[in-house]
Amino acid sequence: MLFSLPDQTTLYDALVARDSGYEGRAWVGVTSTGIFCRLTCPARKPKPENCRFFDSIAGCISAGFRPCKRCHPLAPAAQSDPAVQGLLAALEADPARRWREEDVAGMGFDPSTVRRSFKRHFGMTFLEMARQARLRQGIGTLQQGGRIIEAQLDAGYASPSAFRSAFARLLGTNPASFTGDAMLRADWIDTPLGAMVAVSDSAALHLLEFADRKALPAELKKLRGFVRGDLGLGRFAATDQIESELSAFFAGDCASFTTPLALHGSTFSRQVWQQLRLIPPGETVSYGQLACQIGNPLAVRAVARANGANQIAIVIPCHRVIGADGSLTGYGGGLWRKQKLIELERHYARSPS
Repeated sequence: MLFSLPDQTTLYDALVARDSGYEGRAWVGVTSTGIFCRLTCPARKPKPENCRFFDSIAGCISAGFRPCKRCHPLAPAAQSDPAVQGLLAALEADPARRWREEDVAGMGFDPSTVRRSFKRHFGMTFLEMARQARLRQGIGTLQQGGRIIEAQLDAGYASPSAFRSAFARLLGTNPASFTGDAMLRADWIDTPLGAMVAVSDSAALHLLEFADRKALPAELKKLRGFVRGDLGLGRFAATDQIESELSAFFAGDCASFTTPLALHGSTFSRQVWQQLRLIPPGETVSYGQLACQIGNPLAVRAVARANGANQIAIVIPCHRVIGADGSLTGYGGGLWRKQKLIELERHYARSPS
């Protein structure tokens, strides 16, 4: 089913609460001002009788409303925040820089406001994002055959133990345990929604997750247990293939993924994941609908658990599952990414994949 708006009362309550669950899925047009806004807009709330709700920006514009200058509904949420724009540009220009809150203040931004903004948009603070960028510099050195001490210095860590600790938090093991001839190999894939970690063997893709997902270390540990093999840095053909397919997906060219997958889970979980892959791009279902589709309408909670246990993001599209009331629900990669994926896939709903 394509997303359909819930009733007026539910949407107005979401507007008053500034509910981010409707970001990218519902907008409000205010008849008394002729302006349309995000439901998270900080402006004073209009009366219920002055609100018209829409499921697309095009609908707002067609109805004669103009965009709000406070919440900038025509811009992606993060891009409308000047602090986010400025800091992301600075990080991209110098990913090895050791950022502190004083540096953020030195750019004219309030550190506490920046902390909240980044947590809201990306699920992590700017300082956490900067540390991850530095760590990635070190992992790149290891991938190229560099020594651990070289990787530590390239990542900007003064202490070897601090580098090993940060590495372990991200990838679930210490640098010394990675082998060059491992059966499983992990590598980075850059996407418009942030870096992803892909793990494959010579035959299939085993894991695809956003690198900042907090559950990633645990997932990698579980994966090593499933296959009873070592994990190294590098890539096989499956990683090259999924990188190419992700590039086409984000470019709006193709939503089909043919990379061979290795699915690690119970029979029930694999059934749920296979059903997820049958949801057409641009469409969404609720957990209850998904349970009915697999012939087990009482297994809503089990379906939700299987959805959350998915280790191959985007390809197995757990982001297409929403709440029964139409709101966005939990997503391991962050609700802001779920919003962006659903927005992107509207293009595929209108054109063949």
